[in-house]
Amino acid sequence: MRNIFLAALALAGAAAFAAEAAEGDTVKAIKARGELLCGVSTGVSTGMSTLDNQGNWKGMEVEFCRGLAAAILGDASKVKFVPLEFRVAFTTLQSGAADILARTATWSYSRDASLNLDWGGVYMYDGQGFMVAKKLGAKSGKDLNGASICVSAGTTSELNLAD
Repeated sequence: MRNIFLAALALAGAAAFAAEAAEGDTVKAIKARGELLCGVSTGVSTGMSTLDNQGNWKGMEVEFCRGLAAAILGDASKVKFVPLEFRVAFTTLQSGAADILARTATWSYSRDASLNLDWGGVYMYDGQGFMVAKKLGAKSGKDLNGASICVSAGTTSELNLAD
């Protein structure tokens, strides 16, 4: 029992030290500014980040940003939402016009190696699928061999399909 207590104490101390050491330039800038600049999706399905009829942001990405603002600044309302199209998301983050991307962006080896960004933990995992007319009778992607499909250029979805 004593060993478990000592291990837990050591782990708690290490976690506290790591949290203090992990406060890098971005967190310092957020604290100095008093506001989190959170890049969110535009034109993505409802439920991620959308504006309601009153101009209020709603969705999973929005709540993630509010939670992060609460963790860093102690106030969930201290967040400015930066709506971003996919084509400018990474350059906006690199320029400092956003502190974080809380939007649909697949973590891939090529992005990890080329963008010089720190990727956080995965907070949502989804797969890739196809929507087809029922009359085609497709049961799997293999049934679509030779079919024409639409996909956004430059996305990981395009690369997945090429594989």
